[in-house]
Amino acid sequence: MSQASQHGKWTLSSSDDDNDDPLPSASNNNSPLLFGSPPPDQHTSSESNHNSPKIGSNFHQPKHDPDPPPSIEVKPEPKSDTVTAAPPLSIGSEARHAAQTSQLKPVKYESNQSSPFLAGKRKKDDDSISGWALSDNPPPKRSNPKLKKAKVEERPPSPHGRTYYIDEPDDFFETSVPPVNDTYRFYLNKVTGLEKRYNTGALHIKEILSPLFGTLKESVQFNYCFDIAWMLQQYPPEFRDKPVLIVHGDKREAKARLLQQAQPYSQVRFCQAKLDIAFGTHHTKMMLLWYEEGFRVVILTSNMIRADWYQKTQGLWMSPLYLRLPKGSPETAGESPTLFKQDLLEYLGAYRAPEIADWIQRIREHDLSETRVYLIGSTPGRYLGSDMERWGHLRLRKLLRDHTRPIPNEEKWPVIGQFSSIGSMGLDKTKWLAGEFQRTLTTLGKSSLRPDPPMHLIYPSVDDVRTSLEGYPAGGSLPYSIQTAQKQIWLHSYFHRWQAETTGRSHAMPHIKTYMRASPDFTQLAWFLVTSANLSKAAWGALEKNNTQVMVRSYELGVLYVPSAFSMSTFPVQMDVFPATTPSTAFPVPFDLPPKRYSSKDHPWMWNIPYTQAPDTHGNIWVPS
Repeated sequence: MSQASQHGKWTLSSSDDDNDDPLPSASNNNSPLLFGSPPPDQHTSSESNHNSPKIGSNFHQPKHDPDPPPSIEVKPEPKSDTVTAAPPLSIGSEARHAAQTSQLKPVKYESNQSSPFLAGKRKKDDDSISGWALSDNPPPKRSNPKLKKAKVEERPPSPHGRTYYIDEPDDFFETSVPPVNDTYRFYLNKVTGLEKRYNTGALHIKEILSPLFGTLKESVQFNYCFDIAWMLQQYPPEFRDKPVLIVHGDKREAKARLLQQAQPYSQVRFCQAKLDIAFGTHHTKMMLLWYEEGFRVVILTSNMIRADWYQKTQGLWMSPLYLRLPKGSPETAGESPTLFKQDLLEYLGAYRAPEIADWIQRIREHDLSETRVYLIGSTPGRYLGSDMERWGHLRLRKLLRDHTRPIPNEEKWPVIGQFSSIGSMGLDKTKWLAGEFQRTLTTLGKSSLRPDPPMHLIYPSVDDVRTSLEGYPAGGSLPYSIQTAQKQIWLHSYFHRWQAETTGRSHAMPHIKTYMRASPDFTQLAWFLVTSANLSKAAWGALEKNNTQVMVRSYELGVLYVPSAFSMSTFPVQMDVFPATTPSTAFPVPFDLPPKRYSSKDHPWMWNIPYTQAPDTHGNIWVPS
């Protein structure tokens, strides 16, 4: 398993998103590495890493703060038309900006062949799109104020460079109302490069914002990463000048760069989410869409950047069209059996932001009674007593206790978690995963039985990333670091491959996050959750002070499907998800069941170690140095 001979020069860089334990120092060569430690003379101080060369003077300066993954320089072969590139950056909090003490130096990978998965006309350079970002929250790292800030490099708007993206085929976007799954209203995103049948019934952001779903008057975009110029291009021309409120978590310099992105667009306003607990992020991804005809909510897993809507697997829940209530309706009017309206208003109220006040009032004036899902949010804070069950995994536990029933032989019903980032779990499984989080996921009804069923965790292996549509750069959206991994090698025994033949997305790396409870034969579900929350204490919350309070660092949002809300005892699992042309009572799980356990040759993807043994689908290798 050792790749010591492949390491080259690199510095320690954490991707923990809760930072419970101090990170190993770059000068601490006694700290063992999972794949073997580089020799002492190969450690480089982050201060000396700031002389990285600029990457192409003709590229636009990014207007946001880098929180860098391993930097990549595309060095073309002779006579190649490839361009210099680096992996995406993230728009993040100032705490993450200070975390550049662990920045990795740019490295080179060779680009010598085109992807066998793609065919089509390459897009022309688009100089109007200059902001781009890492596809998920690279968790924050500890900072050292004595170290200098990193220089911001000029980077193109794609991990592959400007020539990577191809034009979608003429029949890619729907010209009439797409096939709608009215039963669950759960959709995957369209993926460029797949056969048409695997996109039939999936949704692209352009379709979500199109007149097919309503005549837009105003919208709000809650998210973590934004490319504002690209985002506005996704609105149809007739809606492009309508007011847009952006809810974000950036501070200080990162906030200034975000505002700078929006300078050309007078229709864009901002709301800064309060992040009062260190290392928290505003990770919620939601659209509020106000139409002439009514109102709609979309809760999703995609950032507002092109890479997230191109060749990754994403998921979303789209609400029905909510109609306006008659004037004079009581405040309790328009509520759903799942209390979705009440919970959405409570979540929005937690921002304590005057910019959202008008939207809270609009929601009160609409009829949300048709909603059949439960809302599960996280908001930063420390919560006591009954407030402990308002947010995070204790909120999920309460809903599962109140709205599901015990199942015969439930100890044989495995729990499945699928995610794109992993925080620090502790030195063994009892610290949080099994001792706290698993207790939530195994709750069924009010039974005091606490079985210990199998737990399957789905996270892409190195080979999954290597053979993906994007190749190794897909790993820039899977920020699991070797520093986190080496502290929890025990976790890897839970890991299963990302395989999604049922949706045609085995090669579209997951940025979606899902959790569920399946029957032993994997044909039924006891419940299903799609959310922005990765596998971390920062996202889900962690008990403190002898279990008398819970601490949550980040904003997250998802929706829970419970069979009782659909007058069912369990959800049957849909075997063939695409093409999705007719409503079905079977649930469209986005990946293959049963999950396939890692073999002895499989290793979880870690973004800050080299992979040079085999090229990816674009003929490249991954060498942080």
